[in-house]
Amino acid sequence: MKSFTFMTSLLLCSFSWISVSGSESHTLEVRTGYEVTLLCSDLATSPTWKEWFRVVNRTKPHCISSLYGSDDEVSFCDGFQNGKFEMSSNVSTVFLKIKQVELSDTGLYFCGFYMKTHTVISTATYLNVQEERYGMANIMCLILGGLTVLLTIFIIALAVKIKKLLTGTNMGSDDLNYAAVHFQAKPKRNRRPASEREMETHEATGTAA
Repeated sequence: MKSFTFMTSLLLCSFSWISVSGSESHTLEVRTGYEVTLLCSDLATSPTWKEWFRVVNRTKPHCISSLYGSDDEVSFCDGFQNGKFEMSSNVSTVFLKIKQVELSDTGLYFCGFYMKTHTVISTATYLNVQEERYGMANIMCLILGGLTVLLTIFIIALAVKIKKLLTGTNMGSDDLNYAAVHFQAKPKRNRRPASEREMETHEATGTAA
C-alpha cells in the first residue's frame, strides 16, 4: 500500500508538468444514468503500475484507481471507493467502467504507466455527460398514445349513442303498431244464419194471420 501511495504521488507530480491537448484525446458523450466503459492502450511491456486519472475543469489530475500488472487487486483512491468505478486490464488494454454516470463525472480521463523511472501517459478520453431528456421518439410515442386514448373514448361514446338511438326507434315502432291495431279494430256484429231469419219471418206472418 505504501508503494501504491508513493507511485501515485510520483505520477501526480509528473502529470503536473504535462498537459494533454485536444488533438491527443477523443470525446465520448453519454447520458446520465447510463453505464460507460473507458479504455486506453496498455503501453507497458512488462508488469508495472497502471493508474486511471481524471482532470476536471483543467485542475490537477485526481487518482481514481491503480493496478499492478493485470491480475493484482485493484486499489481505489480517496473519493472513488463507492463501488461506482471498476478497473480491469488485459495484455493490451486497460479498462475503467463507470456505473450510472452523473453530470459530475464529466472530465478528462487517461491512464498513466510507470516504466523505468519514467511516466508514460496513454491516449486520453474526454467524457461529456449530458442530462437525459425525452427525445423526439419519446415525444411521438406520448402524442400517439394520447391520440389513441382520445380516439378510443370517442368510439365508445359514439357506440353508446347509436345504441340509445336504435333502442328509442324500436320502442316508437311498437307503439305505432299497437295504436294501428286498436284503431282498425271494429266491433263484431251478431250475424245469424239466413235460415233462422226466415223462420222468424214465417212465424211472424202466421201470428199476424
